[in-house]
Formats: sequence, structure tokens, C-alpha cells
Amino acid sequence: MLRLVGLTKKYKTGDLALKGINLEVPDGQVMALIGPSGAGKSTLIRCINRLVEPTSGSVSLNDLELTTLNQGKLRKARRRMGMIFQEYALVERLTVMENVLSGRLGYVSFWRSYFRKFPQSDIDEAFRLLERVGLDHMCDKRADELSGGQRQRVGICRALAQDPELLLVDEPTASLDPKTSRQIMRLICELCEERGLAAIINIHDVLLAQMFSQRVVGLELGSIVYDGPPNGLTPEVLTDIYGEEDWSETIRAVEEDEEVDIDSAEAEA
Repeated sequence: MLRLVGLTKKYKTGDLALKGINLEVPDGQVMALIGPSGAGKSTLIRCINRLVEPTSGSVSLNDLELTTLNQGKLRKARRRMGMIFQEYALVERLTVMENVLSGRLGYVSFWRSYFRKFPQSDIDEAFRLLERVGLDHMCDKRADELSGGQRQRVGICRALAQDPELLLVDEPTASLDPKTSRQIMRLICELCEERGLAAIINIHDVLLAQMFSQRVVGLELGSIVYDGPPNGLTPEVLTDIYGEEDWSETIRAVEEDEEVDIDSAEAEA
């Protein structure tokens, strides 16, 4: 269980990015975080693992209070939170396997990490993860030889190699085409279900949020203005989150996409 209580972030400029956020995310739940640019979505995710330091409030992951940890204990705690980035954050000159194994750096000694001497159990698990996402045949390729979708899959494997309790996912589909975006979102949801992982996915695409998440939280100017099921995103709610617009087409598009998926599944059966 992730629990945020009164989480606030005020920057030195005086801008209040988060305004006392209260939120609970149970184990196994995939939650989409939506809202306009500047609403505080990325700040919220980064406050959870303290890549951005909160101004006030608390963040707890199961039995651990994260906001009070010193730097040494925080480094260990971050092993429990896998991060998947919009721009992949891979080391371009390293191989796929080496990038996945970098998810184990928090578990090995300095010299082991320096010489890239990982335990065989870590290597075996990295192979299993790459096989699960369909990239086991590319383990020796350099990261800069991969497509965007392949890079994101490597990023997912690296995050899971940490054996985390929580996934923090920041715009995983922003640089991908529509088909690959669906594949990546579906993969994240399947992996969370398989491992009982909670996930917070910061995403701009309302359609994908509705199609793949179990719960949607809408932010606007640093405050939660919606917290509920995907099918509760009515035109009125979307107006509260994003402002005036004809949202009926968005709702219709989601319904049509769901019908196509159902028809495709029936045809395959």
C-alpha cells in the first residue's frame, strides 16, 4: 500500500505544484494519473521516490515512511520503487542485458557493479524478464540500435529487475506510435497483475488511461479533482480537469476501441 498524506511541494519561485495531496494506492492496482501540463503529475511521481523533495506531508510504502529517511536509507528504499521513464533513460552504449542488469545495482557491491560482475541469479532473472517481453533474442544488442518500443520494454525490464513493490511510470507512451503505445500499456498492466504490483502511470492520453487502468486520478493545478473508475470520466469531469472542450468524441472513441478489441478477441477465438 502506498499512502500519501498532505503531500505538498512549493518551489523556490513560490509556485505551489502540489496542494496537500491525500492518496492511497493498494497493492496490485494500476492507477492512471491524468491532467493538463503543469498540473503536478510528474512532480507527484518524483516526490514519492524523492527525486523531488516534498515541502511537507508524508509518503509511506507499506511499512516504510519514505519522507524521513536519510540519504543512505533512501538509496536502499528506492530499490522498492521501479521507475519507468518517458525518454527510456537507457545507457546507449551498453547492451540490452547490461541495461536490464543496471536495475540490480542497488543490490551489489561497488566493485561488482564497476566490473559488471552480477550474480548468476540476477543474470538468469534478466533473461527471464527479456523473454517475457519478447526481447531475449536481442540481449547482446546495444541500446542505441533499438526502436522506441523496444527501448521502453528494456526500461520495463530494468525496473522489474529491482524486484519492486511499486512502479512509477512517467509518460511511457509519449514517444510511441498508437499501436506500440497500446502494447506497452497492456504489457505494464499484465506484468503488474502477474506480480501483484501497484503502479502509478502519469499519462496524457485519456483514451489509454480509460482503456487500461483500473482507477483514474485527475490533477488540476496541484489538486485532485477526480478520483474514480475510468468509466466515470464523463464530459463534465474532463471539463473539470482540462477545461472546456467537446469531450463527447473522446468518450465515443473509447467505446469504439473497446468494441474493436472485443470483436478481435472473438474472431481469434
